[in-house]
Amino acid sequence: MKKILYTLALAVTFWSCKTGSSSVSEKNVVDVNINLVDVKDDKVLVTVTPPPIKTDEIIYSIPKTVPGTYSTDNYGKYSEDFKAYDAKGNALTVNRLGDNSWSISNAKALKKITYLVNDTFDTEKGTGFGNDDVFSPAGTNIKAGENFLVNTHGFVGYFQDKLEVPYKVTITHPETLWGATSMTDEDASKTSDVFTTSRYAVLVENPIMYSKPDYTTFNVNGMDILIAVYSPTGKFTAESITPEMKTMMTAQKNFLGKVNSNKKYTVLLYLSSMAKDDAHGFGALEHPTATTVVLPESMPKERLVESMKDVVSHEFFHIVTPLTVHSKEIQYFDYNAPLMSEHLWMYEGVTEYFANLFQINQGLINEEEFYTRIAEKIEQSKKLDDTMSFTVMSKNVLEQPYKDQYLNVYQKGALIGMCVDIIIREKSNGERGILDLMHKLSLEYGVEKPFNDNELFAKITQLTYPEVGDFLNKYVAGTTPIPYDFYLAKVGVTKSTEKKAGAVFIKGQTPYIKVDKQTKEISVRPEIELNDFFKNLNLKAGDIIVSVNDKAYSLDNIYELIGQSENWKENDPITLKIKRDGKEQTIKGTVKLPFEETETFKATDASKEKLRNAWLKG
Repeated sequence: MKKILYTLALAVTFWSCKTGSSSVSEKNVVDVNINLVDVKDDKVLVTVTPPPIKTDEIIYSIPKTVPGTYSTDNYGKYSEDFKAYDAKGNALTVNRLGDNSWSISNAKALKKITYLVNDTFDTEKGTGFGNDDVFSPAGTNIKAGENFLVNTHGFVGYFQDKLEVPYKVTITHPETLWGATSMTDEDASKTSDVFTTSRYAVLVENPIMYSKPDYTTFNVNGMDILIAVYSPTGKFTAESITPEMKTMMTAQKNFLGKVNSNKKYTVLLYLSSMAKDDAHGFGALEHPTATTVVLPESMPKERLVESMKDVVSHEFFHIVTPLTVHSKEIQYFDYNAPLMSEHLWMYEGVTEYFANLFQINQGLINEEEFYTRIAEKIEQSKKLDDTMSFTVMSKNVLEQPYKDQYLNVYQKGALIGMCVDIIIREKSNGERGILDLMHKLSLEYGVEKPFNDNELFAKITQLTYPEVGDFLNKYVAGTTPIPYDFYLAKVGVTKSTEKKAGAVFIKGQTPYIKVDKQTKEISVRPEIELNDFFKNLNLKAGDIIVSVNDKAYSLDNIYELIGQSENWKENDPITLKIKRDGKEQTIKGTVKLPFEETETFKATDASKEKLRNAWLKG
């Protein structure tokens, strides 16, 4: 999973009925029908025909948590009007057990259950973190006749002790909508799709997005890629972002080499209108052969493409871990009483490291850009608890105080991967790195062979060097902060400073502007020390920004303003129309960028050049 925290939105904060025939019901199959045609009150009818039940009581559950989210989301609370019937259509007694489960009495007679599903997008209150919203890429959308984001765990549940039973899912849909997914539709009908999976876990890992057909396909080194886009106003199309996606995914495949053998991969991009009843949690959620991405449609194309590169590259590398290399907690995931693994440093951290390393490795960014990213991750990691054991945090990530430290998986987690990589490079004279380690782990374990949490460090040490084991025990399981300078010096990289132009409208995670949800007006925030851009134009707290360079801005296109500001150069002419104390006025002046000294790294030791090149280019 990759969450993008937009720390300007919404303050603004800127920066997942047809029933089966009697012959099917006698088979050991869970037969599901999802009706996307007869949508009433923004609810979808789901009908489930169970396999034969041999107990007097059976429990049907919809997940509380799904793999990759590391949060408690209670998808069952979005379902209602749950009913169970026998073969004659008589109602059986049903008891609701909390948010996510239902107990059915006289279960041996059970022939069908029905329930209505509400979508999660309608209930989102804000953006980012710190609220109870379901993370949008793991959520569901029901927009009759236009779009259905079917993250299957939000629509389909499982019977107790029958997680390994095959599933047959029939989805009836309007002929105008097409379902994008990595699954194979076994029905030739234009209004009905049939998907079968070997078990519930496989179904959960296969999202589907129904919308007006807008997709592209291409092949990268033997892997078929499908890019599907839903853009409510048609601002973006799959074709408009495919060149950049093809370049990036080709580079990823080249970087992974023999580590990955996927034959198909699907990217589902949902672009939010940012309306009250639409998605507000931006980022992506990984699956073995797909990723769901949610971003705001109002973004400029350049920013959209960069965000896609960021999140899709991260999710794609999850193919390595945890989708291939993972612990028993993930292999035998309990959707309603989940046990978390100790190794988020690997699942999310190494994945995030790869998402940056491959770009320097494949020539998509230069060394300076790569070092800047490393410096930023170090800075962000130190704003979190640098003495908290990473394994303890991972194991308890659903609870406080560990839950609040989750964001460190993208910062310190990636830096842990970097240090392990450097140690292996040094000890092997540059011949091997962490990608080689992950390949060996995938051969040792794999999709169907999990490891024991408490045995992983020993196995890694066995496959690499004692120094790697010492590092993991001291800095990952332990509470000692990592001395990054020490490890970077091994590849001849040392700390440096540079004067760099900062963002105009935000510093770190602190925005200088806010948006009124009612009026949609953008205004300068009070009680904050304004930067040189605002001071140079004599802008004051409370000023409403009406337009910039004759283009009007509001909540509807706030991201276009942010995107445009990133292209401004020092001393560019600029004209703002503002409203101050109820009166409009025009301000003409020049752009003064807020420069600041920032820490970065530079290659300074020529004697380590060979090892450094092996690290970055090997």
